Amino acid sequence: MIFDKLKKLYIVFDSPEIDSPPVFSSGDVVSGKVVLNLSGESKVQSLKLHAEGFAKVHWTESRSAGSSTAYTQNYSDEVEYLNRREVLLQADNGEHTLLSAGRHEFPFSFQLPEETLVTSFEGKHGSIRYWVKVKLHRPWATVRKIKKEFTVIEPIDINTPALLAPQAGTKDKMARVWYRNFGQVSITAKIDRKGYTPGEVIPVFAEFDNATSRSVVPKAYITQTQTFIARGTMKQKQAVVATLSGDVVGAQRRETWHGRAIKIPPVGPSILQCRIIKVEYMLRDMPPIDNEKLIRDQSLPLVMGTIPLHPFGSRTSSVSSQYSVNLEWLRMAIPEQPEPPPDYSSVVTDEEAERNITAPHPEEDLTGIMEHPLRAFVQEFRFRPPPVYCEIDPNPQPLNMRRRCMTC
Repeated sequence: MIFDKLKKLYIVFDSPEIDSPPVFSSGDVVSGKVVLNLSGESKVQSLKLHAEGFAKVHWTESRSAGSSTAYTQNYSDEVEYLNRREVLLQADNGEHTLLSAGRHEFPFSFQLPEETLVTSFEGKHGSIRYWVKVKLHRPWATVRKIKKEFTVIEPIDINTPALLAPQAGTKDKMARVWYRNFGQVSITAKIDRKGYTPGEVIPVFAEFDNATSRSVVPKAYITQTQTFIARGTMKQKQAVVATLSGDVVGAQRRETWHGRAIKIPPVGPSILQCRIIKVEYMLRDMPPIDNEKLIRDQSLPLVMGTIPLHPFGSRTSSVSSQYSVNLEWLRMAIPEQPEPPPDYSSVVTDEEAERNITAPHPEEDLTGIMEHPLRAFVQEFRFRPPPVYCEIDPNPQPLNMRRRCMTC
């Protein structure tokens, strides 16, 4: 039978790395080939390809309509992101194509939509998937179908003003166990920006003021919240992905974190543009009291990006870090053996030199020098008279040693 002549039918995506599956984003070209292995000569009616991409959600909830009546409510919705069709092989006028025994390759190529797609995702109540499906039609044989998924990751660049902005907040919480209040805990937290990428470390600056009558253990943790939306109803699933614990803070005491580090584990990027599925991250501060949680913990929003922070892109880093980066750049521009500077007399006339010596120089106030951009002081320095220094010839001649005053 012809069915037995089909040995293999599979899809191969073109990838720049042989051992790694390809990853795509909006506007990329997805290419590959459909491979058909036949053990003997066979007739083929058509070979068609269909590329699709959907976000889908589904869950059920039990409802009660009375003391003895219960029913199940279904919630589902979907959003289409990709729909491309391509005919790889089809004879004219409904005729059959005769393929010889052996291996046959049928290349394909299509472009993903230019508008923003949504990152691939797998969750408990929904998913975002992209795939290529191939159908092989042959006379007097069952339609053979194969399907292969591919990954889409929409880039999120954290080097934007909104994601580089510092995040801060203050929360007063009432410590309560059952119906008994033990006092109030005030928490002030700050991080240097909103956008991070997996693998980065978040320095947490926080102050815990324990005005209760019991000890607390400050904690910071990163949560991932998956939100599924259908028919105006939401279903959420929350998980803790990273935790940071501090030291015990006694009653009526205060604890300060000067940049305690919490590392982001390998997690998926934020998904904020999908109508029915969202993936969001938060940094939360919560001091438990004797294993009991405080009410309303402090939270700061995070965005997990895919494009890491550029060394020169951060506008929220400290002044010292900006200077260190700039100085490193300047240091790379300095040659190892600089040329000797020109003679002072060749760039300054005698009259200008005399005026510089006799003119009074007011004292300068440098107390605020670190509060301004470096380039302002570089520009100011360029118009100041250069400092004088002396150089002795490293290879002096017995009678020709001379002392030269030169400028930098």
